[in-house]
Amino acid sequence: MMSKEIKKVVLAYSGGLDTSIILKWLQDTYNCEVVTFTADLGQGEELEPARKKAEMFGVKEIFIEDLREDFARDYVFPMFRANALYEGVYLLGTAIARPLIAKRQIEIAHAVGADAVCHGATGKGNDQVRFELGYYGLDPEITVIAPWREWDLNSRTKLIDYAEKHQIPVAKDKRGESPFSVDANLLHTSSEGKLLEDPWEESPEYVYNRIVSPEEAPDKATYIEVEFEKGDAVAIDGEKMSPATLLTKLNELGGANGIGRLDLLENRFVGMKSRGIYETPGGTILLTAHRGIESTTLDRGAMHLKDELMPKYAELIYNGFWFSPEREMLQALIDKSQENVCGTVRLKLYKGGVHLVGRKSPESLYSMEHVTFEEDEVYDQRDAEGFIKLNALRLRLLNQRGKSKISPSYE
Repeated sequence: MMSKEIKKVVLAYSGGLDTSIILKWLQDTYNCEVVTFTADLGQGEELEPARKKAEMFGVKEIFIEDLREDFARDYVFPMFRANALYEGVYLLGTAIARPLIAKRQIEIAHAVGADAVCHGATGKGNDQVRFELGYYGLDPEITVIAPWREWDLNSRTKLIDYAEKHQIPVAKDKRGESPFSVDANLLHTSSEGKLLEDPWEESPEYVYNRIVSPEEAPDKATYIEVEFEKGDAVAIDGEKMSPATLLTKLNELGGANGIGRLDLLENRFVGMKSRGIYETPGGTILLTAHRGIESTTLDRGAMHLKDELMPKYAELIYNGFWFSPEREMLQALIDKSQENVCGTVRLKLYKGGVHLVGRKSPESLYSMEHVTFEEDEVYDQRDAEGFIKLNALRLRLLNQRGKSKISPSYE
């Protein structure tokens, strides 16, 4: 327990059972005023019930904000310019949402004169790190309260008992052990825990709520065209859209075609492995589309350098270092590379697959004159001989020093 007196705290509040218990616990434990902050990041839930629950607890300052456009424009799209994948497959849907929530909490804390912020992440997961690195990166003097690391309500039974004791509504489907936990936003849905903890057991079909199974997807392919400007998707089939609107549309298209499911056993930053079931329909399409337009417009050196840096960039986001100087340095490099990444890609969506079938750009580096198998007047094939000999020079010198890898012949 902290020795510092807390007068006012800003709580990241979903309105669910856990954060409602945290709200009451903060009032009782710290005898402080609680300010609630609820962010609409496209999770697809009605947020007004959160306001009513906060009012029920006597909360006077309640912030409910629609941050979908901020999320897509300032966090998701910059990340997709890097083609970021954690451990080769994960599109970082949960990780990329945390810095925005942390940022708004700190801004609200400053606006209302709060001396602390609070989150509902457990002591076993990545989110506690992401939230708190965000808080401290924006306000090094802020006090952070993490109830799961302080209280003794360490089981579902104890939580429900506490809720009933304090007349906190408990949904019927929350009684007993919940089957798994879900985190959702505009980019993805994450499900983990309980029945998903055995990595050998296949995830039940009902865990997926955004994406139909590939078997149930339409038997006819869907073709779409995605237009890019400076590395960001700006239109689908010629219709200009805002970042959040475009991602929402890609989610619809991907979900209907069985695209974007992932069953991942990942390495958490805190050291343990965990299993997550992720649904990222629009993001999966967007990644393929972006790589397609980059293949047309990026120079080889720039493209390969980006690919070398991407794992580091993705790891920084996964581990919660969005506000670090190294992430910002990498972002500047990535954004510089995107200045001429524009044009249109054509995609075929079919039964869980995203297939790039066409691409064009006014900034294309593709030269049909140079690659044609027919006669041309721009490329002298004899030039390749000197190119090869220069690249082979060190190998030949090594061989002459007696480092030949060829075994002696046997007669």
